[in-house]
Amino acid sequence: MKISRLALMMSFFAFSSQARDVIAPGATLQKLAGGFAYTEGATCDESGNVFFVDQPDNRIMEWSTDGKLSVFMQPSGHANGMEFDARGNLIACADEHNELWAIAPDKTVTVLVTNYNGKYLNGPNDVWIAPNGGMYLTDPFYRRTWWDHTKMDLPNQEVYYLPPGHHNLRRVTDDLKTPNGITGAPDGKTLFISDLGAGQTWRYDILPDGSLTNKTLFCAKGSDGMTMDEAGDVYVTGHGVFIYDSKGTQIRHINVPEAWTGNLCFGGPDHKTLFITASKSLYSIRMAVRGANAGK
Repeated sequence: MKISRLALMMSFFAFSSQARDVIAPGATLQKLAGGFAYTEGATCDESGNVFFVDQPDNRIMEWSTDGKLSVFMQPSGHANGMEFDARGNLIACADEHNELWAIAPDKTVTVLVTNYNGKYLNGPNDVWIAPNGGMYLTDPFYRRTWWDHTKMDLPNQEVYYLPPGHHNLRRVTDDLKTPNGITGAPDGKTLFISDLGAGQTWRYDILPDGSLTNKTLFCAKGSDGMTMDEAGDVYVTGHGVFIYDSKGTQIRHINVPEAWTGNLCFGGPDHKTLFITASKSLYSIRMAVRGANAGK
C-alpha cells in the first residue's frame, strides 16, 4: 500500500507530540484538598513543600512533601502571588496594604516595598525572582473587600522591578492593561508577562540592568498565574491549565473541574508534580518534566 508523504508527515508529528507529552504516562488530576474560600499563589520551597494562599481567609497554607496540610501563617497580609528566594524567604504580594513582604523561615516579616514614587501601589498580584535576586512584580487593580480605598493612586497598571539590595521600585512596562501572571526562564534572560485584561501573554528579553526589551506576543491568551518546566514550556491558567511550548504553540490542556484556575507550581521531592490552585481547592498531577525554577 502506497502511503503519501503528507500522511507520513502527519504520522511523524503525531508521534513526536505523544512522545514528548509533558504529563506522566497514566497520570490523572487528583484533588488534594477543598473547602477553601479562594486559593492562589502556589509556590514551593527547595525541598518541594508547596505553599499557597487562601486569600479571603487571610492565610498561607502548606502542603508538605508527605501529603500533610497545615496553616503556615495567619494572618498573612492577605497574601496573593508568592515565590521563594535563594535564602529561603517566602516573598509574598501582601495586598492588604499593597506591599511586598519577605517572610523568613521563622515567619518574621520584612516589608520590602510600600509604594512607587510615594504613591500607593494598585495591588501587588504576582512576583517572579530572577537568578540575581531582582524581583518583578505585577500590579493590577482588583478592588478587595478588605481595602480602605476604592480608587487607584497610580495612573496605570504595570510591572515593576526591584533590583537586588534596593528598596525603590522601577517601572519596566508602560503599555499593559491588566498585568497579572508572571514567570521567567531560570537563566534570567527571558520574562513572560500575562496581560489578563487584554487576553495576551508577552515575552521579553531581560537586559543586564533588569529592564525589558524586545516585547513579542507569546500567545493570545491571558493568564492568572504562570510557571515553566525544564523543557521551556509555559503553563498559563484560567479555565484549566494551558501548556505552550517555547514557540507559543499550545501542546496540552488540563481540565480542572472548578470555576477558575488561579495559579500553579511544580513541587514534590523531585519537583515533577504540578500543583494547581483552583477556586476552592488544591489539585495535583504527575508530570514527565521538572519545573524550570525548581530548587533555586
